[in-house]
Amino acid sequence: MKMFDKPRLILAGLRGGSGKTFLTLGLIAAWREMGYDVAPFKKGPDFIDAGWHSFAAGRQCYNLDSFLMTHEQILSSFASRSRGADISLIEGNRGLYDGLDIHGRCSTAELAKVLKAPVILIVDVSMATRTIAAIVKGCQAFDPDLTIAGVILNRAAGPRQIALITGAIQEYCQIPVLGVIPKLAGNIFPERHMGLVPYQERDHSEKAIRWARDAVHEHLEMDSILKLARKVEPLAVPSSGIFPKELSTLQGDSPRIGYILDRSFWFYYPENLEQLERLGATLVKVDAVSDPCLPDLDALYIGGGFPETQAELLAGNAGFRHSLKESINQGLPVYAECGGLMYLGETLVVDQRSYPMVGALPIQFLLEKKPQGHGYTVMRVTAPNPFYPIGKSLRGHEFHYSRAVLMSEEDLHFAFRVERGHGVDGVHDGIVKHNLLATYTHIHGAGDPTWARTFCGAALKRKIEKIHK
Repeated sequence: MKMFDKPRLILAGLRGGSGKTFLTLGLIAAWREMGYDVAPFKKGPDFIDAGWHSFAAGRQCYNLDSFLMTHEQILSSFASRSRGADISLIEGNRGLYDGLDIHGRCSTAELAKVLKAPVILIVDVSMATRTIAAIVKGCQAFDPDLTIAGVILNRAAGPRQIALITGAIQEYCQIPVLGVIPKLAGNIFPERHMGLVPYQERDHSEKAIRWARDAVHEHLEMDSILKLARKVEPLAVPSSGIFPKELSTLQGDSPRIGYILDRSFWFYYPENLEQLERLGATLVKVDAVSDPCLPDLDALYIGGGFPETQAELLAGNAGFRHSLKESINQGLPVYAECGGLMYLGETLVVDQRSYPMVGALPIQFLLEKKPQGHGYTVMRVTAPNPFYPIGKSLRGHEFHYSRAVLMSEEDLHFAFRVERGHGVDGVHDGIVKHNLLATYTHIHGAGDPTWARTFCGAALKRKIEKIHK
């Protein structure tokens, strides 16, 4: 075991939409302006908030999720990613105690105890006064082993309300109020679906971050928050590191693995790409919107995103679509997740308009107004495929508004049986064609480190086959 004692804290709320992301971004930007190197983390599988964190911090944000990762993997990842930083800031998700069961499994509170991190509770005080102290007191009593170190009041109306709430919290909860955010005019962080619009799509992302930073500087007690972050217990961290030792570099020449990174496809857990490089792969950025054709590769990884926002541009790049379809038919190893799966279908229907996609799979994808799959997934591998052994259990998450309409079930072969979640049709996921595996489920590389080895192995095999032709 190694000991980790660097400053850290968690921002948590009573529910989603409480202001956690806004205040997290503001603190990151404010501390960065003060000269601190901030290591950002996001609890849960969320990738949009994590992207904003990375943008604000100027360094990669990593997800910490006890459904996808063991506690040991969380500790190793957290300590490794915090190395070199002055402070680590973790944004929770949903309500503080919200989890998968009545015991709070996979909750923000559970993560806080794993990391021995003090919690600052953000409370929306709209149309309430003394009752807020009762809510905070209830959170303290609900789990006495959790350290709730302070409170931030959000959406406060005026001096009288603030004085009543602050006095009641100090009297009955014996913890400080670390700041009061008034009701702010406008919403500079617009939302889509169930979260923020990705920062890549925002014309004024820097302006939004500055707005959050200025609000934090003006309304929060920065010195007191820093003192709480520094007052932490040493954390025992496994000495084995993030990835198992057996994940050593592959033998042979470095395979070229492409990954599509553009306005449509941009969601990749950073650990997934890092593991591929760690194994010796050469990563090649590919742009499905502007590249005229697929470059010479030994494998291709197509991550998630929102292809529906760029459907016209994707459809217009026929040369790239046709070259990708031809490469799949010729046996190129391809791993596609969520948005990548949608791109590989015949058509994508958005607002009743149909756009041609790659056409590698006989599926039409329809964008619906309500989520078709949202939450954690558990898949059982039940059929041959390029990357996973039969019988293996996979854990991941899905978040999609698209609905798959199968145009020819006879030409579809599924590798996974859905045990939790929705997948393609509520029963199956993981579509196989030649050396292609496409799924709605996102896999987290730090939680399932064997994913990178099998994918890299397929790429190396492809490279060797090309050499011997």
